[in-house]
Amino acid sequence: CLSNTPPLTEYFLSDEYVDELNHDNLLGMKGEIANAYADLIKQMWSGKYSYVTPRAFKTQVGRFAPQFSGYQQQDSQELLAFLLDGLHEDLNRIRKKPYIQLKDAEGRPDEVVAKEAWENHRKRNDSIIVDIFHGLFKSTLVCPECSKISVTFDPFCYLTLPLPLKKERTLEVFLVRMEPLTKPMQYKVIVPKIGIISDLCAALFTLSDVPADKMVVTDIYNHRFHRLFSMDENLSSIMERDDIFVFEVTGSRTEDTDNVVIPVYLREKYRQPSYGHHSNMCLFGQPFMISVPRNITEEKLYNLLLMKMCRYVRTYNEDEEESLHFSKDLGINGNGQNGVHEEGSPSEMETDEQDDESSQDQELPSENENSQSEDSVGGDNEDSENGICTEDPCKGQLFQGQKKQLFTFQFNNLGNTDINYVKDDRQIRFEDSRQIRLDERTYLALDWDPEIKKRCFDDNAAEDFEKHESMEYRPQKKMFVKLKDCIELFTTKEKLGAEDPWYCPNCKQHQQATKKLDLWSLPPVLVVHLKRFSYSRYWRDKLDTLVDFPISDLDMSEFLINPNAGRCEYNLIAVSNHYGGMGGGHYTAFAKNKDDNKWYYFDDTSVSSAIEDQIVSKAAYVLFYQRQDTISGTGYFAHDHSAKKEASASLGIPRESDEDCNENDVENENCMHTN
Repeated sequence: CLSNTPPLTEYFLSDEYVDELNHDNLLGMKGEIANAYADLIKQMWSGKYSYVTPRAFKTQVGRFAPQFSGYQQQDSQELLAFLLDGLHEDLNRIRKKPYIQLKDAEGRPDEVVAKEAWENHRKRNDSIIVDIFHGLFKSTLVCPECSKISVTFDPFCYLTLPLPLKKERTLEVFLVRMEPLTKPMQYKVIVPKIGIISDLCAALFTLSDVPADKMVVTDIYNHRFHRLFSMDENLSSIMERDDIFVFEVTGSRTEDTDNVVIPVYLREKYRQPSYGHHSNMCLFGQPFMISVPRNITEEKLYNLLLMKMCRYVRTYNEDEEESLHFSKDLGINGNGQNGVHEEGSPSEMETDEQDDESSQDQELPSENENSQSEDSVGGDNEDSENGICTEDPCKGQLFQGQKKQLFTFQFNNLGNTDINYVKDDRQIRFEDSRQIRLDERTYLALDWDPEIKKRCFDDNAAEDFEKHESMEYRPQKKMFVKLKDCIELFTTKEKLGAEDPWYCPNCKQHQQATKKLDLWSLPPVLVVHLKRFSYSRYWRDKLDTLVDFPISDLDMSEFLINPNAGRCEYNLIAVSNHYGGMGGGHYTAFAKNKDDNKWYYFDDTSVSSAIEDQIVSKAAYVLFYQRQDTISGTGYFAHDHSAKKEASASLGIPRESDEDCNENDVENENCMHTN
């Protein structure tokens, strides 16, 4: 794109740069970047090569900017910013920069302050890069406390334009109600793009009437709780592919001290014989949350768990029970007579999950140090008659007479949290008045024998859910935005963020001031950087919005606040494209040849003809515009002016007087600067 910027390329091809090399500039690179760039341009325009590999140029760039060494993909706009700055300092005509005290406007007219700012800039910065690429904008800051207004005029080398962003996003979540017979329901909620989990809960409340303070928001992956969110966590941590489940719990999460909320995992005993004394487990099904009283017996806890799963768990009949007993007596599973852990034998329940989440059904090796005790809760209970479901899914009532439990359960990692669990004579007691601090590694595991699971656990019913009418919502996608929309957004007043305050000289402290940028003067070549890559503390994204930009006659006059500015119309001369996402991609370019005025497409070593209809695309990243009054033949630049005189002389056309030339220059400067 820079190679097809005519005034810069002509400057290097005509060797004008040689006399302006600044080898002594401490801010420069001893002229080496300028020399390397000049050699590259001469190779590209020699007509000898179908393509050029810029090894020598890349080596020099890597020497002075190590971030561009190696072969990782870099941002083309960042390279452009480095190169323009490097060329400017290597070609700076100012050999000794004077110290200049910057002044605030202090109520002076904009014309006076702008002229002073530009002249001060040129006293320290005078190069072909300033001549071609530098403009001036006005910055206005207003203190929210004392209303102090600070006005400064600052130079720029390119415009970084924000793209209009949607302030909201949609999330699909599943709501699991406390009522065990109610299927989970999928909702589509509209939340702030930069919001927190409490915003999600508030949006879900409007659709479901479940109070937000009775919600626990989780991310389920691979049969486990991958994340348990707190209310102040950022929504940006939720990706589109995440399975978000919101559980309704009894009472407020923060104020209910009579109950505790416990995450529950489902585990199946591994069939293959295990090594050592411990049985392996693998997770299955969907985990869930359950609210239980702070003091509860094992029998009541078992019944609560059974009630929670009654929609998809059934009992077995007497024949099935005898068959299961026969299988257990053969030693298929379990250490005890009935496949239930006995006290004193090595615990088969002391298991925890691996961090590896690559398989769908994970094997869970034993981790004794993470268990609260060696006793599994809910063991052999021949004498007690626990409530159990009938063959059909339970309809809310408990049935008596079932001797054997369908599963045993084991607390894991409660010893690592801020609450203690005590098991005393089949009584479970949580000894803290606070709620359990929910985390991913604190849970109650329900361990199932494979045969019992096969006969009594309905996987299809467990995974069944309903869809809320909100799932039919389809947000309207805006097909494109215009370049002028981006410019208007750039010049819109905004409030500074808390992490980027302004120091008010009147208040003597940092303030979140309002800031407004306005364009005062524009350069001959306007570089427009479309801010497609969005970075924040919690969010990284690439915007593939189509920006509709004009190929010719881009009129910037309406955005200039300089009352003396004339018409400012630009024609497109080059576009840098980026295909791909945040992690990588591919760069190409469109550029208009200065000699034949035809468009070409550049893709690595391939160069092909292009038409204007191809140029505007979602991949457009950096745009290069040249002002119409500075194109070749207008005599705006010194080398173009000399070439025009020579051409006129060869054709026998009388030369313009110096006075006529000066008049043309003054007219052109109306769009440019006020110096």
